[in-house]
Formats: sequence, C-alpha cells, structure tokens
Amino acid sequence: MAEPIIALEDVSLCYRLAKQRIGSIKEYFIHLVKGVLTYEELWALENITLQVEQGEMLGIIGPNGAGKSTLSKVISGVLKPTRGRCRVQGIIAPILELGTGFDFELTGLENIYLNALLLGRQRREIDAKVDAIIAFSGLGDFIHAPVRNYSTGMVARLGFSVATAWVPDILILDEVLAVGDARFLERCLARLQEVRDAGTTVVLVTHSLPEVRNHCTRCVWINRGRLHADGEPEAVLAAYHEYVHTTGGALSDRTQP
Repeated sequence: MAEPIIALEDVSLCYRLAKQRIGSIKEYFIHLVKGVLTYEELWALENITLQVEQGEMLGIIGPNGAGKSTLSKVISGVLKPTRGRCRVQGIIAPILELGTGFDFELTGLENIYLNALLLGRQRREIDAKVDAIIAFSGLGDFIHAPVRNYSTGMVARLGFSVATAWVPDILILDEVLAVGDARFLERCLARLQEVRDAGTTVVLVTHSLPEVRNHCTRCVWINRGRLHADGEPEAVLAAYHEYVHTTGGALSDRTQP
C-alpha cells in the first residue's frame, strides 16, 4: 500500500505572544536585556493526526481562529510544528494569504518570475509558460503595473495562475476561490479539475461550504486547534452546520449548505 502524500503525526504548534506592548525594536532589546519580557502561550494546533492520500481533494473548514490557515502553513512547510511531525512527499504549490511570495513594488510580470522561482521553477521553464500565465490571469495590460495597485481579486488571479501553470504534487489553496469574480472562478474550477485528473492532491481551506460539498472528496473540521471531525463531506458539513446553529452562531449566505 502506497504511503500517504501528507502525513501529520500529533502535530501541535504554539505561538508565544508578548504581554507587553512594545513600540520599537530598540524598546524590545531593552526589555530583553533587562529580562522583563513575558509571554503567554497560544496553542494554535493541538495533537493533529491526519493522513491524505494522493489524488484526494481535502476541504478544511472551521470558524475564524480555529487553526485552519495555521494547519495549511504547517503542511506547506512555512511553519514548523512545536511538537509532532509533518511529512510531505513531492512538490508543493501553496497559495496562502493573498500576496504571499509577491513583492508589491514589482510589476505583475516581474512577480510571475519571482513567484515561480520560489516554487522551484527554472528561468527557461518560466519563459516557456509566461504568456500562458498572463493569458489565464486575464490581467491584460495590468501585468506591467506594480502589484501594489492590484485589487485582492487580481492578486488572487496572478497567484493561482502561477501556482497551477505546472502540475504540482500538492496544491494548497487558502480562501483563494472566495475573492475572484464568477467568470474567473469557473476557470479556476476547470483548472483544478485538470490538475486533479493529473493526480494532484488538493487541500482547500475555505468558509464556503458549497465549495466543499461540490468539489471535495473528503472534509476535516478544525475547532480550537483540534481535529473535530474527519470524513465524507456531507456528514462533516451537516455536523458543522448543526454546531454553528446550536451554539448561536450564524452562517453567511455564502456558507449555507
């Protein structure tokens, strides 16, 4: 039996938050030298054990602050667990917080090369794909404008276009599909189907329950840093919906099942 492409074993991650309000680096070092810095611990993830097989499309849901984005960053290798182990096989193409991997002072075209290089692509590979990336993004002449002038939707277009220009082993999307227009969303979903058909494993972090229901083969629910449920999307979404309403929460129209 093949090994899982993603394997998390008792993964926990702790953030250390300074209790003092420090306004400058100088003030920080003064507190540090005096030994008066104090911290509180915030466990963003606790004892997460999870295996993902090649070709799965995994949806990760949960309320704000549950640990969803932290989990995606651990899988991507951006964050190292405080405890436990995360093993990932193959090439990862992550699209995390909007603008990750971009220099907002550079143009869209320059950022295509920068972002693709960070994903491990060679210059000649990027040269061969750059026209297709620009065409898919639909940015037109804006590709020559600094990214600081882009809307959030335009940044998402550019990031998705670069990340999916090649077929990665693992594609991680953190709320990327929530900021594009309807036409570009259709193109994204078609591209997702293409990479899935090629064997790519997709991890989708989202608040949109219909996206999970319609496109994911499996769903996990993260709550307060812990793995609360894992299974078929319909069953997990039903349990999550009941939990939200039972606890007095409200789901937006976009997230209604």
